[in-house]
Amino acid sequence: MIITVTLNPAVDKTIKIDNFTPGNVNRVSEMRFDAGGKGINVSKVIDVLGGKSLATGILAGSTGNYIKEYLNSLNIENQFIFINGETRTNTKIVDSVNKANTDINEPGPVVGEADIEKVRTVIQEKLHPGSIAVFSGSVPAGVPKDIYRQLIALAKEKGAKTILDADGELLKYGMEAGPYLVKPNIHELERVFGSKIESMDEAILLSKQIKKEYGIKVLVVSLGEKGALFLNDDATILAEGIKVQPISTVGAGDSMVAALAYSLDKGYSFEDSIRLAVASGTANVMTSGTQPAELSAIREFEKQVKFKYVDNIG
Repeated sequence: MIITVTLNPAVDKTIKIDNFTPGNVNRVSEMRFDAGGKGINVSKVIDVLGGKSLATGILAGSTGNYIKEYLNSLNIENQFIFINGETRTNTKIVDSVNKANTDINEPGPVVGEADIEKVRTVIQEKLHPGSIAVFSGSVPAGVPKDIYRQLIALAKEKGAKTILDADGELLKYGMEAGPYLVKPNIHELERVFGSKIESMDEAILLSKQIKKEYGIKVLVVSLGEKGALFLNDDATILAEGIKVQPISTVGAGDSMVAALAYSLDKGYSFEDSIRLAVASGTANVMTSGTQPAELSAIREFEKQVKFKYVDNIG
């Protein structure tokens, strides 16, 4: 059983504006709506890969109902807590002329401790030894910044393996609970530690230090076009980025997390997990909005993944 937890879901409104210019009238050439939020995106990609997950978290209002109906239409099992207010809408502006993506993210409804307690109850009831719990994304107002540390500790008590994908204090505090797998990107690592990472050697050294300090079993660091670093107890591997013409980078990290959760659930080798994660992330940037890629595209990119062992550093 894979459970994805999304505390601050959103409807992702993706609009295409060629040569987007702030301060001027801009005309939309394409528009689409998707049920979003990082954990929900993970569940969508797990579904494409042929896996099963339970999506949980917090929804509100008509926007929340839209997300639930969307997941129901895909036959993705879900059990959300509904609260007062309205689930946020995030607007993604894609400018193919200037090759730029602009995100305008709403804050979401205010969440109380009683609401969080209901989420805890769902996690406690659904998780068991061998389960995988994915904690990812931002949190709405009213939720403490150490919430992932709390929920990861709870999941570990139930014998589940935990995956963390967050930013800022959520990432910093979450790592303190010793999650099984953590997937930051290079910029998120820089923000947590307040320093610029200037080279690949420095990124590898810092990654090894983080893994050891927090007792993380698997650390995956997204490097954008340069690929990704994958570290476990036995190896450090640098996977090359696959050169493609991206349509939208939104959700690429979520696709990698989905592939890693699916691989962990299926007992894939470390190398096969890397191939699927890189392929899933690459296929995602070839789609619009947070629409998941087709399985056929993922399988094709799997054949193109190249990586090398870099254990000599650190």
